[in-house]
Amino acid sequence: MLNRRYLRIKVYQALYALWQSDQGSAARIEKELFLSIERTYDLYVQLMLLFGEMHRVAENRITERKQKRMPTPADLNPDRRFVDNPLLVMLSNSKRLLAESEKRRLGWMGEGEMLSKLFKQFEASEHYKRYMEAPATGFAKDQGVLLDLFLEHIAHFEALHDYCENKSIYWLEDLDLACSLVKRSIESLRPGDTEVALSDLSREPVEEREFVTTLYRKTIDESAEHEQVIAGKASNWEADRIALSDMILMKMALTEARNFEQIPVKVTMNEYIEIAKAYSTPKSKNFINGILDKLFAEMKENGAIRKVGRGLLES
Repeated sequence: MLNRRYLRIKVYQALYALWQSDQGSAARIEKELFLSIERTYDLYVQLMLLFGEMHRVAENRITERKQKRMPTPADLNPDRRFVDNPLLVMLSNSKRLLAESEKRRLGWMGEGEMLSKLFKQFEASEHYKRYMEAPATGFAKDQGVLLDLFLEHIAHFEALHDYCENKSIYWLEDLDLACSLVKRSIESLRPGDTEVALSDLSREPVEEREFVTTLYRKTIDESAEHEQVIAGKASNWEADRIALSDMILMKMALTEARNFEQIPVKVTMNEYIEIAKAYSTPKSKNFINGILDKLFAEMKENGAIRKVGRGLLES
């Protein structure tokens, strides 16, 4: 499953869609929320499969150059540093990725032209040339070239954006989220690894489904109450003048603080401030922080917020 940060973002997007529409159905949007989460997993796996595709394209180019009518010495004795990159080979042969791709019916069949164009763009880059020309390589360089391939070329490849838009109504919207997951997966690789850890797909789904359902439904149920207390702390601001994005994030934060006893208040505060940086206005961070800080203090004092276990941690 996605980690909690991404699940919060998904719930935020669903609530924004609900409250922005005069005729939004909470049940219908909740159904779409879970479908959207599932499609994000699909996109993550689809992007992870690109490393294997780049390995295949690179191998094919070596073979094609050897078979030219008049091959050069470089064609006949190619530098295999990239295709033999142990991390790339591991990703190409990953049984976990293969199993997920088969289960979700994902792959890049029929997209050879786009994949070839992507690799040629990467092959012409300075980072690739420096990697191939370096006196020696090692884990850091092997990992670094894969991160550069993904972050500087795959993630910004216009044809990939078009592909995502045509493939699923959810994929283009979720591309940034999925790219972040891929980045984290590559960064999590360690020397000696023999398999990629698809951690975001291996967490207990029941626990995360409960988190999403409770956060979504309780935020709706407690909406009027929370809007009133937020307005009471927003000096010189009527509730209807607060940006919808800010209001939703603060409602979610209050709901989470009240209904999830195992999540520390500080974690909740930090999470929604981080989401505000990406999804709200430049001034939202300080505004939301100020309102929530006051309300959390009052709710702790009057018993509206009760924490147990790790939820008691404040550092």
